[in-house]
Amino acid sequence: MKKKLLLFLILTIFSACTSQKNEISLIKENTKDLEMVATYTEAYEALNRGDTYFAAKKFLESELLYPQSEWAPKSALMASYSFYLQNFYSEALFNLDRYLNTYPTDKNVSYAYYLIAICYFETIEDEKKDIEPILKAKKNFEILVEKFPDTDFALDSKFKLDLIEDLLASKEMYLGRHYQKKNKWVASINRYKNVIENYDETIFAEEAIHRLVEIYYKIGLIEESERYANLLGYNYNSSEWYKKSYKVFNKDYKINEKRINYKDKRGIIEKFKKLFE
Repeated sequence: MKKKLLLFLILTIFSACTSQKNEISLIKENTKDLEMVATYTEAYEALNRGDTYFAAKKFLESELLYPQSEWAPKSALMASYSFYLQNFYSEALFNLDRYLNTYPTDKNVSYAYYLIAICYFETIEDEKKDIEPILKAKKNFEILVEKFPDTDFALDSKFKLDLIEDLLASKEMYLGRHYQKKNKWVASINRYKNVIENYDETIFAEEAIHRLVEIYYKIGLIEESERYANLLGYNYNSSEWYKKSYKVFNKDYKINEKRINYKDKRGIIEKFKKLFE
């Protein structure tokens, strides 16, 4: 009888201790959860006030408070967004890369790819500068279009990809003109042909054909020059570049000079702050 009573007392005490520990654990967890939500709210309010530096700091703090909750990936993304708004592209990209490694299955992963692409896109200067940001922006926009075609940012990504195609073609044209001025005919021809073959839907295709007309005529390959002139006439009969090519063979032909206006494509970079309210 004593043994049974002792066993009962031990089980009762153990059960009470376990219950107390569970209650304490639950209280701590709830307290931590409330603290994290409060920190996230504080960060969001700072973002609305325009205090992006403080917002980024508090979003990162919110993520660390409860890394297993649904708020953690949101906080990581919003910290990256806050860095982006400050033009701290390196910090934003570093944090976005960390986000993708830490939360690869998060439902908002498409926004991370979009923000990565935009960070690279906004560091593009012109065709004379480093090509790396252009290629990295292109890669991430392509990921969005391919893997997340129904997302809010897929349509804008397609538009940005068209702009990037123009930029890449522009770079080829810049190099082609540079080599042409230096009388490096082969290098120049290769650049112009690359535009025709790979960027034929861009605004630079007709100029590239015209430059080939010029070069082949210059080096005495008249038949080749005429072939490209015919190609230009067939596709762009009324263009200013065709008139310039026509003058290559008809020196007395007068061109009414007009400025060649390239398409002005300026997209509006959409923000996704409201998605995380």
